[in-house]
Amino acid sequence: MARILITGGCGFVGRHLVARLAREGGHELWIIDDLSTGKPPAEWEVPRLRALGEEGGVQRHELVGLDQQVRLIRADFVAVAQAELGMTPSLGLAPLPRFDEIYHLASVVGGRNVIDNDPLAVGIDLAVDSSFFLWAAKKARPERILYASSSAAYPIDLQGAGESRALREDDISFDKRLGLPDYTYGWSKLTGEYLGRIAHEKYGLSVGVVRPFSGYGEDQDVVYPFPAIALRVAARRDPVRVWGSGEQTRDFVHIDDACDACVLVCRGVSDARAFNIGTGTPTRFLDLAARMVAIEGYDAPVIGTAGKPVGVAERYSDPSRIRDALGWRPTIALDDGIRRALDYARGRLARGIAPEM
Repeated sequence: MARILITGGCGFVGRHLVARLAREGGHELWIIDDLSTGKPPAEWEVPRLRALGEEGGVQRHELVGLDQQVRLIRADFVAVAQAELGMTPSLGLAPLPRFDEIYHLASVVGGRNVIDNDPLAVGIDLAVDSSFFLWAAKKARPERILYASSSAAYPIDLQGAGESRALREDDISFDKRLGLPDYTYGWSKLTGEYLGRIAHEKYGLSVGVVRPFSGYGEDQDVVYPFPAIALRVAARRDPVRVWGSGEQTRDFVHIDDACDACVLVCRGVSDARAFNIGTGTPTRFLDLAARMVAIEGYDAPVIGTAGKPVGVAERYSDPSRIRDALGWRPTIALDDGIRRALDYARGRLARGIAPEM
């Protein structure tokens, strides 16, 4: 049995990672999350939780259908870490136990609209990551750490229209080359990776880093493009609109596959090396929406929408490092993921959730 902490564990990735780890059985699972963007446990759909009570600021929940509990501290991680380090007054919580594994997911996220239009809100991730690694090195000393970086850390000059290629982990080199990443979110993740490298080299911590590409899943918030397009198609919009020209490409990987990769890197990597999580296949948004329309079984044109933030023109991964070193391969084909997303989107429509355009 391992004692495992997931920072930001109430977010989309965190919830699915909780489900993934719970299926192993026997672990003691902890979450620290202030619910600024994550869902309260009572609203989780994957997995489902049942409240058991609260003691000393720690909420206890049981996963429905599994003999597995989850402990939640509802608090800002920065405040918890700095209080643990004695930098700020106590929050009234008992000292945290020692963890075998920590999956550090906590960050301000919110899709392309937030990244482009509220960059300083996203920039607070610099404080989150610096507090985390200081706490991990000086106080927590876990056996293993997984740092969730992002494909946004890659230089944007490698992602231009007609000029891009599959992004390789060595395209970021802290010894030789650092290009301009994708806005404040990319900067924060790039800095977090660097801190993870220092934590390993100078403080002896075991750190693995992942760079997920465009993760998606059925219950993802509709501020993200994949579920937003699925909702429009499930509503049988005609035409179906996508942001920008729709020519921009992304590497779509299902959240279940991404969580498997996170666990493999956490347990199989110690030297702060980074690993892409992606399929290696670029898909245009126009093509993604067209495939959804075909699978839904109706005819509608797919058109772009001017005046919306779109990000870089082309972004997809070279997944060979994680495949060769750890044996990871995606198992959920894009069409299967589309079918799941459309089924879930129909349920959203039945609950009165309508597409925004």
